[in-house]
Amino acid sequence: MKRLISILAVGILLNSSCTKIQDPLYDSVNENDFPENLTQLAIVPSPAYKQMQYFLDGGGWWFAQELTSDEMVCPTRHTDWADGGKWAVLHTHEWTNTTEAVSSMWGNFIDGTRFANKIIERLQELPQTESSIISISKMKILRSYYYYLLIDNYGDVPYVTKFKDAVAEPEKEPRATIFNNITQEIAKELQVIPIAQISKYSVTRAMAYSLLAKLYLNSEVYTGTPQWEKAGKYCDTLMTLGYALEPNALGPFITMNENSTENIWTIPFDEDKFKGFNLHMRTLHYNSNLTFDMPVGPWNGFAVTESHYNSYPLGDKRKGYFLVGQQYDIGGKPINDVAAGNLPLIFNPYIPKLIMDASNTPEEIRMSGARVVKFEIKKGAKADLSNDFPIFRYADILLMKAEAEIRQGRSGDEWVNMIRERAGLNDLSGVTLTQLLEERGREMFWEAHRRQDQIRFGTFNEEGWYKPASDPSRKIFPIPQWAVDVNPNLAK
Repeated sequence: MKRLISILAVGILLNSSCTKIQDPLYDSVNENDFPENLTQLAIVPSPAYKQMQYFLDGGGWWFAQELTSDEMVCPTRHTDWADGGKWAVLHTHEWTNTTEAVSSMWGNFIDGTRFANKIIERLQELPQTESSIISISKMKILRSYYYYLLIDNYGDVPYVTKFKDAVAEPEKEPRATIFNNITQEIAKELQVIPIAQISKYSVTRAMAYSLLAKLYLNSEVYTGTPQWEKAGKYCDTLMTLGYALEPNALGPFITMNENSTENIWTIPFDEDKFKGFNLHMRTLHYNSNLTFDMPVGPWNGFAVTESHYNSYPLGDKRKGYFLVGQQYDIGGKPINDVAAGNLPLIFNPYIPKLIMDASNTPEEIRMSGARVVKFEIKKGAKADLSNDFPIFRYADILLMKAEAEIRQGRSGDEWVNMIRERAGLNDLSGVTLTQLLEERGREMFWEAHRRQDQIRFGTFNEEGWYKPASDPSRKIFPIPQWAVDVNPNLAK
C-alpha cells in the first residue's frame, strides 16, 4: 500500500531534505483551525494545499482544460451524460457564467488564495525564525500559483494579498499587472527556500522554477509581450536539478508513482484518504470493472476524440494510453455488453456525433470512443485512484524548452526528440510549431494542458468536430454569476 504523505502540513520539510513525512492526511479541515506554533506547523493540515484535491473533479479545473479542447469529449449517450448540457457546452464553447465547471473552478482558486493569505498572516504573527520565514515564502509562491490559474482561466481578476484587512468587494486588476506581480514575487521568494529541500508535494525551488517557466511561456497571452528567452532559461535551470525522463512512456503514471524521476510537483491522491482522482470512472465502460477486477462499476462517459486518437502514429508507445477493440475480463475472457443485446464489448475510436439519441445503435451509444488508461488502473481499483497527478512534469519542461527555442528562430529538435525516442518514434529534423503542438498533444494528453496550449498556438477557437468556430472572447471564462452577485465590482 502506498505510503501516505501529508502535503497539507504548512511547515512541510522545514528542516529536512526528506521527501516524505508520516503525518496523517486529513480529509477535511475547519478553516479556523490554523497552527499557533512551529510544533503544530508540522502536523496541522493546510487548506491552501487541500484545494488541489478538487482539481480533477468537483473543482472543475480538469474539465475546463480538457473538455474545451480538441482531444477530449463527453458525448451524450442517449439518456446518459446529458446532465442539462453541462458537458456539451464545454465542447462547443457555449458555456455561460452559470456552467458548473466555470463556477466551481473560480471558487476553488479564490479559496486557495484566501487560505494562503490567512496562513501567511498567522505565520507572520509568530516569532520569526528561519523555518517560519521559509514557510511564509512557500505560502506566497503557492498563492501565486492560484493567481496563475485565475489569470489563465479568467483574465482580469481581483488581486488580494491580505486576509484580515482584505477589501470586502475588491475590483479586478489587469491580467498583465497580476502577471508582473506574481512573477516578481515567485522569483524573490524562491531564493529563501533551501535548494536541498526536495518534495513532490510541497512548494520547492523546482516547483517555483516550473511555475515561472510556464508563466513566461504564456506571457504573450497574458500581457501581449512574449518572453520566450526567460521561459527557456527557467527550463535550463530545471534541467540541472537531476530530473530525468522515465524509461517507459507510461512510467510517470503508475499507481506507485510517488518516486518518479520525472514528476516535479504532484497531487498525492489516495483511494481512501485523499480522494478526488476518479477520471477512470468517467471514461471506462459500465462493464470495464470486469477488466480490472474493480468492486465498482464505471460510468461510461468521457472518450478521446477520433482525430486525437489517430494523431498517434504506428509504433507510438503512448497508444498504451487507450483502450480500443474487444475488451476482456481479468481472466482473459471476452466481455459482452448484456444491456446492448449481449453484443461483444468493442471500443471503436469513431464517435458518430456529440449528442447521440435513439437514432443511434446500441453499439454507438455505449461503445463509441477510445477510453483512457494513461494513469494505471491497478487490479481491484476503487472509485478513486491512488496515483499521484503531475502538475509539473519533466517531459513538459523539455517541450517548453523546445518551444522557447523554436519561437526565437532556433532549433528545438534536441528536446522534442528526447520525447519521441522514448515513445519509440524516429527523430524529427527542423521541428515546426505545428509539429510541436502535435507532440505536446500526444505527450501531455489528459494532464490538463491542452486548452492553454491551443490558446497559445492560436487553434483554440477554430472549427472542430461538432464544434463551430468560437469567438476569441472564449479564450477566458466568465466570472461566475454567483460571484458577481456577491461582489458587483466583478461585473465591471
